[in-house]
Amino acid sequence: MHHTAGIKFEYFCHMKKSILYVAMLALSACGVKTNTTNNAAKSTDSTAVLEAARAAKPLFAKMQIRDTIKTGDSVLLKFTVYNTADSTQHFCKWHTPFEPLMSKYLDVKNEKGEEMNYLGAMAKRIMPPPASSYIKVSSKDSLTSNVDLLKAFAITKPAKYTITYVGQNMSGLVVIDSVSFVYAGR
Repeated sequence: MHHTAGIKFEYFCHMKKSILYVAMLALSACGVKTNTTNNAAKSTDSTAVLEAARAAKPLFAKMQIRDTIKTGDSVLLKFTVYNTADSTQHFCKWHTPFEPLMSKYLDVKNEKGEEMNYLGAMAKRIMPPPASSYIKVSSKDSLTSNVDLLKAFAITKPAKYTITYVGQNMSGLVVIDSVSFVYAGR
Protein backbone atom coordinates (compact mmCIF):
# COMPACT_ATOMS: atom_id res chain seq x y z
CA MET A 1 0.00 0.00 0.00
CA HIS A 2 2.85 2.40 0.84
CA HIS A 3 4.55 1.58 -2.46
CA THR A 4 1.46 2.65 -4.45
CA ALA A 5 1.20 5.90 -2.47
CA GLY A 6 4.88 6.61 -3.19
CA ILE A 7 4.36 6.10 -6.92
CA LYS A 8 1.30 8.37 -6.91
CA PHE A 9 3.26 11.05 -5.03
CA GLU A 10 6.17 10.83 -7.53
CA TYR A 11 3.69 11.05 -10.42
CA PHE A 12 2.04 14.10 -8.82
CA CYS A 13 5.45 15.81 -8.38
CA HIS A 14 6.43 15.01 -11.98
CA MET A 15 3.14 16.42 -13.31
CA LYS A 16 3.50 19.55 -11.15
CA LYS A 17 7.02 20.16 -12.53
CA SER A 18 5.81 19.55 -16.10
CA ILE A 19 2.95 22.01 -15.72
CA LEU A 20 5.29 24.64 -14.26
CA TYR A 21 7.76 24.14 -17.14
CA VAL A 22 5.02 24.52 -19.76
CA ALA A 23 3.70 27.63 -18.00
CA MET A 24 7.20 29.16 -17.93
CA LEU A 25 7.63 28.50 -21.65
CA ALA A 26 4.25 30.02 -22.42
CA LEU A 27 5.03 33.13 -20.39
CA SER A 28 8.42 33.56 -22.06
CA ALA A 29 6.65 33.56 -25.42
CA CYS A 30 4.49 36.55 -24.51
CA GLY A 31 5.50 39.44 -26.70
CA VAL A 32 4.51 41.87 -29.38
CA LYS A 33 4.71 40.97 -33.05
CA THR A 34 3.46 42.74 -36.13
CA ASN A 35 3.62 41.91 -39.80
CA THR A 36 3.69 45.02 -41.96
CA THR A 37 4.44 45.26 -45.65
CA ASN A 38 4.25 48.96 -46.47
CA ASN A 39 7.62 50.71 -45.89
CA ALA A 40 5.97 53.95 -44.71
CA ALA A 41 3.76 52.02 -42.33
CA LYS A 42 6.74 49.93 -41.19
CA SER A 43 8.62 52.86 -39.68
CA THR A 44 5.53 54.14 -37.84
CA ASP A 45 4.46 50.65 -36.73
CA SER A 46 8.02 49.70 -35.77
CA THR A 47 8.31 52.76 -33.53
CA ALA A 48 5.09 51.87 -31.70
CA VAL A 49 6.07 48.21 -31.47
CA LEU A 50 9.57 49.16 -30.30
CA GLU A 51 8.10 51.22 -27.46
CA ALA A 52 5.72 48.39 -26.52
CA ALA A 53 8.57 45.85 -26.59
CA ARG A 54 10.73 48.07 -24.39
CA ALA A 55 7.92 48.42 -21.89
CA ALA A 56 7.25 44.66 -21.88
CA LYS A 57 10.82 43.41 -21.86
CA PRO A 58 14.20 45.18 -21.81
CA LEU A 59 15.79 42.60 -24.16
CA PHE A 60 14.39 42.36 -27.70
CA ALA A 61 15.59 41.73 -31.26
CA LYS A 62 15.06 43.23 -34.68
CA MET A 63 15.63 41.63 -38.09
CA GLN A 64 16.79 43.46 -41.22
CA ILE A 65 17.30 42.33 -44.82
CA ARG A 66 17.86 44.08 -48.15
CA ASP A 67 14.63 44.84 -50.04
CA THR A 68 15.82 43.13 -53.24
CA ILE A 69 18.33 40.30 -53.58
CA LYS A 70 19.47 38.89 -56.92
CA THR A 71 19.11 35.13 -57.36
CA GLY A 72 22.42 33.45 -56.59
CA ASP A 73 23.50 36.15 -54.11
CA SER A 74 23.60 35.42 -50.38
CA VAL A 75 20.34 36.08 -48.57
CA LEU A 76 21.82 37.70 -45.46
CA LEU A 77 19.52 38.34 -42.54
CA LYS A 78 20.82 40.78 -39.92
CA PHE A 79 19.62 39.90 -36.40
CA THR A 80 20.29 42.49 -33.68
CA VAL A 81 19.55 42.06 -29.95
CA TYR A 82 19.04 45.26 -27.95
CA ASN A 83 19.24 45.74 -24.18
CA THR A 84 17.35 48.81 -22.95
CA ALA A 85 17.78 47.90 -19.27
CA ASP A 86 20.09 49.61 -16.79
CA SER A 87 21.78 46.25 -16.14
CA THR A 88 23.34 43.42 -18.13
CA GLN A 89 20.77 40.98 -19.54
CA HIS A 90 21.13 37.41 -20.86
CA PHE A 91 19.43 35.40 -23.60
CA CYS A 92 19.75 31.82 -24.78
CA LYS A 93 21.62 31.69 -28.10
CA TRP A 94 19.75 28.52 -29.08
CA HIS A 95 17.26 29.21 -31.89
CA THR A 96 19.02 32.43 -32.90
CA PRO A 97 21.67 33.35 -35.50
CA PHE A 98 24.21 33.56 -32.65
CA GLU A 99 24.89 29.85 -33.09
CA PRO A 100 25.38 27.82 -36.28
CA LEU A 101 22.13 26.83 -38.00
CA MET A 102 21.11 23.95 -35.75
CA SER A 103 17.37 24.47 -35.53
CA LYS A 104 14.43 25.97 -37.40
CA TYR A 105 13.80 29.29 -35.67
CA LEU A 106 12.55 31.19 -38.72
CA ASP A 107 9.50 30.78 -40.92
CA VAL A 108 10.22 31.72 -44.53
CA LYS A 109 7.15 31.98 -46.74
CA ASN A 110 6.61 33.12 -50.31
CA GLU A 111 3.89 35.57 -51.35
CA LYS A 112 1.41 32.68 -51.77
CA GLY A 113 1.91 31.76 -48.09
CA GLU A 114 3.84 28.57 -48.93
CA GLU A 115 6.51 27.77 -46.37
CA MET A 116 10.02 27.16 -47.72
CA ASN A 117 11.53 23.84 -46.66
CA TYR A 118 14.09 24.01 -43.87
CA LEU A 119 17.21 22.09 -44.93
CA GLY A 120 19.44 22.71 -41.90
CA ALA A 121 20.32 20.55 -38.94
CA MET A 122 17.91 19.87 -36.08
CA ALA A 123 19.93 19.58 -32.87
CA LYS A 124 18.69 17.66 -29.87
CA ARG A 125 19.04 19.75 -26.73
CA ILE A 126 19.54 19.03 -23.07
CA MET A 127 17.19 20.89 -20.79
CA PRO A 128 17.60 23.22 -19.08
CA PRO A 129 20.17 24.97 -21.29
CA PRO A 130 23.64 25.03 -19.71
CA ALA A 131 25.21 28.35 -18.68
CA SER A 132 27.45 28.25 -21.79
CA SER A 133 24.36 28.63 -24.01
CA TYR A 134 23.60 32.15 -22.71
CA ILE A 135 24.95 35.40 -24.14
CA LYS A 136 25.33 38.61 -22.13
CA VAL A 137 24.26 41.97 -23.50
CA SER A 138 25.59 44.95 -21.57
CA SER A 139 23.27 47.73 -20.43
CA LYS A 140 22.11 50.03 -23.26
CA ASP A 141 24.11 47.94 -25.77
CA SER A 142 23.34 45.63 -28.69
CA LEU A 143 24.79 42.56 -30.41
CA THR A 144 24.42 41.65 -34.09
CA SER A 145 24.76 38.40 -36.00
CA ASN A 146 24.12 37.61 -39.66
CA VAL A 147 22.82 34.38 -41.17
CA ASP A 148 22.69 33.34 -44.85
CA LEU A 149 19.21 31.89 -45.31
CA LEU A 150 20.30 29.98 -48.43
CA LYS A 151 22.34 27.69 -46.16
CA ALA A 152 19.18 26.44 -44.42
CA PHE A 153 16.13 27.16 -46.59
CA ALA A 154 15.08 26.08 -50.09
CA ILE A 155 14.81 29.59 -51.53
CA THR A 156 15.25 28.93 -55.24
CA LYS A 157 12.57 30.76 -57.23
CA PRO A 158 12.20 34.49 -57.82
CA ALA A 159 9.39 35.72 -55.56
CA LYS A 160 8.65 37.92 -52.57
CA TYR A 161 9.47 36.19 -49.27
CA THR A 162 8.53 37.04 -45.68
CA ILE A 163 10.64 35.98 -42.70
CA THR A 164 9.15 35.59 -39.24
CA TYR A 165 11.12 34.73 -36.09
CA VAL A 166 9.56 31.77 -34.24
CA GLY A 167 12.33 30.88 -31.76
CA GLN A 168 11.16 33.10 -28.89
CA ASN A 169 10.11 30.17 -26.70
CA MET A 170 13.71 28.98 -26.49
CA SER A 171 15.71 32.22 -26.69
CA GLY A 172 13.33 34.39 -24.69
CA LEU A 173 13.73 37.20 -27.25
CA VAL A 174 10.84 39.28 -28.53
CA VAL A 175 11.31 40.19 -32.20
CA ILE A 176 9.88 43.50 -33.35
CA ASP A 177 8.36 42.45 -36.70
CA SER A 178 8.62 40.26 -39.75
CA VAL A 179 10.76 41.32 -42.73
CA SER A 180 10.28 40.83 -46.46
CA PHE A 181 12.49 40.79 -49.52
CA VAL A 182 12.17 40.18 -53.23
CA TYR A 183 14.36 37.42 -54.66
CA ALA A 184 14.75 38.67 -58.24
CA GLY A 185 16.25 37.14 -61.36
CA ARG A 186 19.45 38.56 -62.74
